[in-house]
Amino acid sequence: MIKLLALPLLAASLALTACGKPAAQGDKLVVAATAVPHAEILEVVKPILAGQGVDLDVRVFNDYVQPNDQLVQGQVDVNYFQTEPYLNAYNKDRGTALVTVTGVHIEPFGAYSRKYASLDALPTGADVVIPNDPSNNSRALILLHSAGVITLADPSNALSTQRDITANPKQLKFRELDSAMLPRVLDQVDLALINTNYALDAGLKPTEDALAIESAESPYVNFLVSRMDNRDDARVQKLAAALTSEPVKAFIQDKYAGAVLPAF
Repeated sequence: MIKLLALPLLAASLALTACGKPAAQGDKLVVAATAVPHAEILEVVKPILAGQGVDLDVRVFNDYVQPNDQLVQGQVDVNYFQTEPYLNAYNKDRGTALVTVTGVHIEPFGAYSRKYASLDALPTGADVVIPNDPSNNSRALILLHSAGVITLADPSNALSTQRDITANPKQLKFRELDSAMLPRVLDQVDLALINTNYALDAGLKPTEDALAIESAESPYVNFLVSRMDNRDDARVQKLAAALTSEPVKAFIQDKYAGAVLPAF
């Protein structure tokens, strides 16, 4: 009798296991992002994707390395935080092949100071901090070139370095730090070149506080990025479409007042 009862109970248990598997698990999409503005924008698309049967799981990071590392390792499905020059430098350094899916927004890069009201007011030998990763390092130098503070051999070179500075009239002293650290040392230096996501996170208003800022024609678009094996995944494509939708464009324009610009 015990054996006879056990068989239907086992069958029922298996049926419950099959039926009890979360229906959304197959449609879950894990995306790595930095907090501002990327995670905020992703919160806007969450209900859009939910209506299409995709459960968006947003995981927030405060650095630029882990989102790519975890994507390569398969711990997340996609990420949304970086420009194409940054991605290209990462792929080159790590021997990886992450790919862009769609461009979403531009964050005009800015130069900030708590001590001086203009770049002209910077003293000789001023202490200037810039990002230490290749693409943002170059971006900082290119902005200073555009503002007439330094001269680069080729300002169109997206991977310019300090070695490419041909003129530095104020004899600026450059130090390179992790991008996330730059807002934290702003009070301690004469000038800091800060990525807009970290500037916004620190309460800065790029369009008001920056002494120099990239134009709206900046080529540094922030992309949704995936692996080669899942770029055409239906969930990834639904996210790409949602990120370039009219509700997202309206949110970016209303929320960030020019500090972040839609790229579509």
